[in-house]
Amino acid sequence: MKRRDFIKGTFAVGASAMLPINWVFAGNLPKGLSPLEVDSLKWSSVTDLPDYYKVLNSTPLNAYVADHMLDPSITPANVPFVRWNGLLPDFKAIDPKIWEFTVDGESCENPKTYTIADLKSKFKHHTYALTLECGGNSRKNFYPSAKGNQWTDSAVYCSEWTGVLVSDVLKDCGIKDDAVYTGHHSIDRHLSGKGDAISRGVPIQYALEDNALIAWSMNGEEIPYLHGYPLRIVFGGRPASISSKAATGISIRNVEHDGKKMESPAYRVPKYPVAPGEKVPLDDFEVIEHMIVKSLITHPQTGSEFKLGQKTAVRGHAWAGPLAVVKMEVSYDYGSTWHVADLKKQPNQMAWQDWSIELDLPQHGYYEIWSKATDSEGKTQPVVQPQWNPKGYMFNGCHRIAVRVQK
Repeated sequence: MKRRDFIKGTFAVGASAMLPINWVFAGNLPKGLSPLEVDSLKWSSVTDLPDYYKVLNSTPLNAYVADHMLDPSITPANVPFVRWNGLLPDFKAIDPKIWEFTVDGESCENPKTYTIADLKSKFKHHTYALTLECGGNSRKNFYPSAKGNQWTDSAVYCSEWTGVLVSDVLKDCGIKDDAVYTGHHSIDRHLSGKGDAISRGVPIQYALEDNALIAWSMNGEEIPYLHGYPLRIVFGGRPASISSKAATGISIRNVEHDGKKMESPAYRVPKYPVAPGEKVPLDDFEVIEHMIVKSLITHPQTGSEFKLGQKTAVRGHAWAGPLAVVKMEVSYDYGSTWHVADLKKQPNQMAWQDWSIELDLPQHGYYEIWSKATDSEGKTQPVVQPQWNPKGYMFNGCHRIAVRVQK
């Protein structure tokens, strides 16, 4: 049996299942043959991903699942999008007991190096549901097309992360008055094998917020290999590229961080509106500091069919970077009319919000269901396409699915 087929067949066991619990017919396993890995926490390469993942690239690894698989309020470990910029580490060679995390930089008063045990023992623990969204999520929807990974709409998720506050650790090392930025570091190596694949950061005030974490746990388990084992810097509500996986440290900088993929136009948008397809000088881009209002329909699955007279339950999630979503609307007539959905509050800042509604689709035939969120500053999703930009970042047009009603 193929490894991938075996994983797919045992998917119902759950992400936390680990051999040899209830190891059926274990005695029949030929001597010298190891059992296949069914635990998503230990997936370590593209060949480990189940067939329900769509792989955009294998080197570096970029993959995502269908929108409807993001239905749970807290995203389980076996469905988040996977985004690496460089070579995958040798995860099995990593020993979390000796893993080190260093805080240094020009604006650090007392550089220090911590083990994970040090972080756990020295600082207060926090658990938050945090939304991580790729800056290029939904890039495929831009017209004209923008270069880059052609993500659909599921390069986003909201899991629970446990760790210590970035602010507590930075303050323990001392922050000089001239600090303006952070630099985040990891073992994500460039595809050439030399140098960083990515090293991004945030303005210092964001690093001092109450929900930016240095995390060792995702959903109450060790962080999965492909999502940042054994330690991850996690900033919800901001481009996920700053949430460094397999994190090795943070630099406190007295200048805007100049690490890999901080240079223009990476993770930047034009400072002013541009025409679709227009070329923009590199000096005219600005860094994306936070994500913007957006929503996702996770039920029903696009392509579903219903009987006439049957109520159609529609639900999903909405988020707005550091803001809250205050209104959620759904349309089934191409935006001619909108129906207000029930919207839950955030469990904490930077978490997405669940929403739901029941629709009475009036006659048989084909429908598109659109979702539209509005944030606490009154900004709402555009119906068609937001401001086009050369790198295809920040697409937040209304999410759309197709359904059919039969007589």
